[in-house]
Amino acid sequence: QVQLVESGGGLVQTGGSLRLSCAASGRTFRPYDMGWFRQAPGKEREFAAKINWSGGRTYYADSVKGRFTISRDNAKNTVYLQMNSLKPEDTAVYYCAARFTDTSPWNYWGQGTQVTVSS
Repeated sequence: QVQLVESGGGLVQTGGSLRLSCAASGRTFRPYDMGWFRQAPGKEREFAAKINWSGGRTYYADSVKGRFTISRDNAKNTVYLQMNSLKPEDTAVYYCAARFTDTSPWNYWGQGTQVTVSS
């Protein structure tokens, strides 16, 4: 079983930065992709960014491209999301997730961390 634990959320002003972390533990950790998703109040969960665990290839939603950077530390089994130039519309609960093939669903989820951007 895989456990994912996010940290790093908080309250920040518009234009500020935060870095989220997601530490994985459990079974031998060799996911195919790690991703970050977010869910704003009253909205559905949406994709933000993902990274291929072995090759490091990244992919971003248009809404965060150029402002967010996803990275990973394979030795620490940790994935990060550096968020810059934050906007009030980035306010959401942020979740990390893992999947173990390129066609499987995102099977493993963290508990989420709240990010609030004040205007």
